[in-house]
Amino acid sequence: MLNFSNYIIIALASLAAGAVNSIAGGGTLITFPVLTALGIPAVSANITNTVALCPGYLGGSLSQGKDLQNQKKRLWLYIPASIVGGLLGGILLRITPEGLFRELVPYLILLATALLVFQPIVRSYLTKRTETVGAQPRSDLWGVVPVGIAAIYGGYFGAGLSIIVLAVLGITVDDSLTQLNALKQTIALGTNLTAGLFFVFSGKVVWSVALVMAIGALLGGALGGKLAGHVKPAVLRWMVVVIGLIVATLYFIR
Repeated sequence: MLNFSNYIIIALASLAAGAVNSIAGGGTLITFPVLTALGIPAVSANITNTVALCPGYLGGSLSQGKDLQNQKKRLWLYIPASIVGGLLGGILLRITPEGLFRELVPYLILLATALLVFQPIVRSYLTKRTETVGAQPRSDLWGVVPVGIAAIYGGYFGAGLSIIVLAVLGITVDDSLTQLNALKQTIALGTNLTAGLFFVFSGKVVWSVALVMAIGALLGGALGGKLAGHVKPAVLRWMVVVIGLIVATLYFIR
């Protein structure tokens, strides 16, 4: 049973995660370990985390709506892929035994941490690549299966999903980084929202925690937007990377 001080800790972690997500990404590496440290089972913590993050993904997608206006054909391709992938990932998580998922957690955290490390490299590559888009762009169909696979991961764990999706789009779709980033936000929303809706009926959501997290993440996102000009994303990213490595090590020891 969680007490008042536990909810304060959850609110602060969510506030920090929301700010981190808006500046550098990787907020899940803060909230998920906090939930498990407070005694919430790993699967339930992951499911609660997914449900609580849905409003944040929605806000991110709405803020970049203007960059999606000329991408309707792609949306018809990639949103179904994100929905199917998110649902499959959610189903996969629900059928994973608690003990097995706990054993997978440190590896999943290490994967998310590695994605955060390589995030600037991916963005640098994509920036250079999209500046030299060919005269005969490849078909958008090439991205459907990779996006679906990324969405399966997103529905299962989710940390680092945006980085994976952006990398997939950059490799398979010929367009500017601004356009791809907006598309990425929508794909992440479709994945997270689908998994979240599926989890609503799982009986594993700790609703009081999800509500506190959602409010904290939204406030943190707004705070992060104001701090973005004063905090170097690289510094914040490496702080989260260190946290991820420490948390993964602790899980391995346990």
